[in-house]
Amino acid sequence: METKEVQLVLDELANLYPQAEPALKFKTPYELLVAVVLSAQCTDERVNKVTAVLFQNYDTPQKMLTLSQEELEKYIFSCGFYRNKAAHILSASRDIIEKFGGVVPSTLEDLRTLAGVGRKTANVVYAVGFGGDAIAVGTHVFRVSNRLGLAEGKTPDKVEDGLCAVIPKDTWSKAHHYLIYHGRRICHSQKPDCENCTLKNLCKSYKNK
Repeated sequence: METKEVQLVLDELANLYPQAEPALKFKTPYELLVAVVLSAQCTDERVNKVTAVLFQNYDTPQKMLTLSQEELEKYIFSCGFYRNKAAHILSASRDIIEKFGGVVPSTLEDLRTLAGVGRKTANVVYAVGFGGDAIAVGTHVFRVSNRLGLAEGKTPDKVEDGLCAVIPKDTWSKAHHYLIYHGRRICHSQKPDCENCTLKNLCKSYKNK
């Protein structure tokens, strides 16, 4: 997609979703990190219900590590993939304490060193928790970017690299939320609402129908 078209897409997304912001509820970078880990293959609404209970008593890495994996699994069971998620949360919590003095690191490089924290999670925490410039590629961003032709790739990393190459750095975080909103409201996985999509004339997938 040419630079002019990219800007048209971004302008329209900004116009459509001026309220675009994170749906996960959190008070600290650590709570955000845990919530993002839980959000994989799970709705933000479900995660918010689970963390509302979990964070009452376990809102720091120190407190989280007082739980055994089995105990944590019981709290997060409804989020799905609970065994892996519990292991990741506890591993990351341990690294935060042992490597960073109990404080969630504020750089992208350090966040990516945490055990159990993948590239997407690190990007979200960096962008949302610390106001950094990053684009996290989850299912919605991956799908919408490929369909539009904004950035194409067979892996999230490839799409992330493509988006970072064409979108101005100071709008990476905003663009990430715009694409999520568009994926949830219009560009659905199974039945995209192309007829009501104001981006269809710029969309590669629509043009190739």
